[in-house]
Amino acid sequence: MSEERELQEAEADLFKQHDEADEVRTPLELEAERTAEALIFASADPVSEQYLLERLPKGLDLKKIMARLVRLYAGRGVNLIRVEDRWAFRTAADLSFVIRSDENETRKLSRAALEVLAIIAYHQPVTRAEIEEIRGVQTSKGTLDVLMEAGWVRFRGRRRTPGRPVTLGTTPRFLDHFGLEEIRDLPGLEELRGAGLLSGRIPPDFKIPIPVAADELTEEEDPITQMDLEELGLLTPGGAEED
Repeated sequence: MSEERELQEAEADLFKQHDEADEVRTPLELEAERTAEALIFASADPVSEQYLLERLPKGLDLKKIMARLVRLYAGRGVNLIRVEDRWAFRTAADLSFVIRSDENETRKLSRAALEVLAIIAYHQPVTRAEIEEIRGVQTSKGTLDVLMEAGWVRFRGRRRTPGRPVTLGTTPRFLDHFGLEEIRDLPGLEELRGAGLLSGRIPPDFKIPIPVAADELTEEEDPITQMDLEELGLLTPGGAEED
């Protein structure tokens, strides 16, 4: 059987599955799927499940609705993907090579920025002093500014230690950009070694830390307050956000 014929049969079977699923859906469920689809499509950023729940009819199973939409788009040029508790449409992975434009070229980071981003991703929540201790060199404000402007790094909270240093962590945009559903999907030691990203001479007791979920504050952190944001230059006095 030719590849083209196999593809046609697979596509026909996919549509058959969707047709059968449609038979057991209520009009309310179908309308909820269309609404969820429209809300996600219209948003430039991944849409949270809470945002969807607030706009869909009460009493429906959001997980079932999203699962049906995921199946619907599984074989198409765009896929519906989950990023933590958020949803977004993204180009199918096997077609990403077709998309070439200035807007979606990978942001080029300096070696220092890449090192800082990796440390924050794997060690979060982490303070600037801890980043510098791991790297062995000072971290310039410009390096952190680049990661903040990219939307990949954010201030998480205040560490409950003397001086109450600010902690740093990654964002949903970081996960979305690198195709991760959650922070625990970061590659482990064997994956990094297999990709040639770690030297064969690394110490035998070297371990890759397991990061915590990006949005969860630990017991050693307090939330960021408006006063903290003003101090960090993220809010003007009185509460107006800086552009």
